[in-house]
Amino acid sequence: MNLTKEQQAILDGEKGEVLAKVMQTLVRYGELFGATEMVPVTSKHNHLVTSFGLKALGPVYSLMDQLIETGAVSKQTFSVDPRPLDKNVPSNFLLDFIFNNFMYSKQDFYEGQLDKLGLMDKDAFTCTCYMDQVGNKPQKGEVLSWAESSAVVYANSVLGARCNRNSGIIDLMGSVVGFVPKFGLLTDEGRRATWIIDIQTTKKPEAQLLGSAIGMRVMEEVPFIRGLDKWIGTELTDAACTYLKDMGAATASNGAVGLYHVENLTPEAVEQGASLIAEGAQTYVIDDAELQRVYDSYPVMWKNKDATPKLCFMGCPHMSLQQLCDWTDKVERSLKESGNKKVCVPTVFTASPAVLKEFEKTPYADRLKATGVITSYICPLMYMNNPLAGKMPVITSSNKLRTYTTARYYTDDEILAEITKGGK
Repeated sequence: MNLTKEQQAILDGEKGEVLAKVMQTLVRYGELFGATEMVPVTSKHNHLVTSFGLKALGPVYSLMDQLIETGAVSKQTFSVDPRPLDKNVPSNFLLDFIFNNFMYSKQDFYEGQLDKLGLMDKDAFTCTCYMDQVGNKPQKGEVLSWAESSAVVYANSVLGARCNRNSGIIDLMGSVVGFVPKFGLLTDEGRRATWIIDIQTTKKPEAQLLGSAIGMRVMEEVPFIRGLDKWIGTELTDAACTYLKDMGAATASNGAVGLYHVENLTPEAVEQGASLIAEGAQTYVIDDAELQRVYDSYPVMWKNKDATPKLCFMGCPHMSLQQLCDWTDKVERSLKESGNKKVCVPTVFTASPAVLKEFEKTPYADRLKATGVITSYICPLMYMNNPLAGKMPVITSSNKLRTYTTARYYTDDEILAEITKGGK
């Protein structure tokens, strides 16, 4: 690793033993992936993935204390993934007992550590930190030290920033020293597409289903998607960005995609076009039959596959303000058609605290409450990690939540029918 004088000085311990260990960790991390240099982190804010105060994370709390005690705090303020608990989400005594005594018993303590290390504010808990309401949207070309797969793929693809798929703690370390190793998606070559995705569907593909198909086929490689602009346009409107948010999250969780290009739409694809495609790139055709094949391949993890759903989670990653408003209209309309006044399945729509505050200022908020739908800032995945929650028949339209938990995937239309008409 070729280090600058400043970087070498940190590694040599001139700024303290703790910072030296942090730099040593990043150097070793970079060397594993063939990096030959470190580059400055240039974004205003960072984003951390570890938001949950799990009792088992003792070593993490010890490391955090060392950073705090020696003043080796983040050079940036940061947002962090969603909180794992919210009293507004349906629960019971046994669920809460496990949450509070065996799982997230260190939550308040850990949030105190985050605050000392540089947390943006008490509302900066979300996996969609790039939403305008949250205030952590990096600029094109900025180098990041983020973790959280769905946020990283969005920042790289939709915003044109540069970030590798870092792990928890590595994200913080890059921010503490202000440098990250240059490899992978930080390089021009690493951002070239090795797959061409040819969309040939007869209707707009379900975002989460399309992302799942792409992720499972290309895994960690970079896809160049053709034909999607026919369905979502050539402008990065709120609707297009929301679609790409959900599609990207599925590519990152059902595979390990950290960057995708959409022809005529995403920044680098607009600027560089087909020159982004590497020589020898493979082609994957996605038509209606292929999406159906992918959908049919999902396993049902419920003990009783015919069980009536007990809970529905929407918003993994967190919903946008426009999604909350659009889904209010959908739920109201479908309830009216079914003759029901409230949803048939306890339903939770999750969004960032900042987005929920803006939503509460709109007339949609009271209308959604009237349908029985609950809004929350929770991380559905963290809720589902409770062994008792894992045994519940939970439905979702999130392919990320389906992948990491026992929740069962339904398309948006199927979710709407389940929660408003009881599946009829």
